[in-house]
Amino acid sequence: MDMKTQTRSTDPLPADGEPVAATRWKRERKRYTDWCTLGFCILGGLLVGITVLALANITMAELADPAHLIKIATSSTVIESILLTFGAGASAVLLLIVFGTPLAYILARSRPSRFKGVVESIIDIPLILPHTVAGLLVYLLFMRRGWLGAPLSDIGLAFEDALPGTIVAMLFVASPFYINSMREGFEKVPVHLENVARTLGAGTFTMFRTVSLPLSLRHMYSGAILAWGRAIGEFAGVIMIAYYPFIISTLIYYSFTTDGIRASRSIAFTVILISFGVFYLLRRMTRHLGRYDDRV
Repeated sequence: MDMKTQTRSTDPLPADGEPVAATRWKRERKRYTDWCTLGFCILGGLLVGITVLALANITMAELADPAHLIKIATSSTVIESILLTFGAGASAVLLLIVFGTPLAYILARSRPSRFKGVVESIIDIPLILPHTVAGLLVYLLFMRRGWLGAPLSDIGLAFEDALPGTIVAMLFVASPFYINSMREGFEKVPVHLENVARTLGAGTFTMFRTVSLPLSLRHMYSGAILAWGRAIGEFAGVIMIAYYPFIISTLIYYSFTTDGIRASRSIAFTVILISFGVFYLLRRMTRHLGRYDDRV
């Protein structure tokens, strides 16, 4: 004997075929207010609002005299200073990639110990030091009579009031951002994947190059962006050892003390526009780098 069963919804169906409960929920949802989310938006919006107000303030002042803004923005001094700043920051990041990536991997794979804690604390020192103290440390080490500056100056590599001094100061203050970001990236790579590569005959460097590093590309890219942004925004650390040649922060300070607020404001506004465009493009590129490789 065939028995037929029929499943019935506990909620009656309206004319459009949708359950009454779902329709009632949609009506109630329109009346419901998520006060927690709203509160978070308000608190976070205060921080964003301060930045927006500051940007609006300088924008309105500069747009009131566009001729003066164009004159300052297209001057050779400003253009050369911006290119020098971005180039020195990029050089510092390249050095961090070469020397900081292996250090980050060792920290990620080593077991917790007192020695590891000391090394991590040393890496984080530039984060907690006043910028003037960081600049003084760099100056004392790389000045003409410094421990490293003296022997390097004997072979023709000078740091005081020279581009290498700017790069070294940027490298010092930006190193924690890159190293910590890369260490977190390596820590997220499952160790068993590295062990599989070893069982297939891969050496340590081959395993690092083919497994660990590709799975950490997004962290490398993000860390490089953070380090670059920190490097090009440095002032006190750079000015202590290399007042010349002018990077953009030094140029703004020099213009403020000699020409007044109007000229320095125009230079600052130009830097804001260029930096916003560059970092927006870099952040957009982050979405496409390692999108699938870092998901295990």
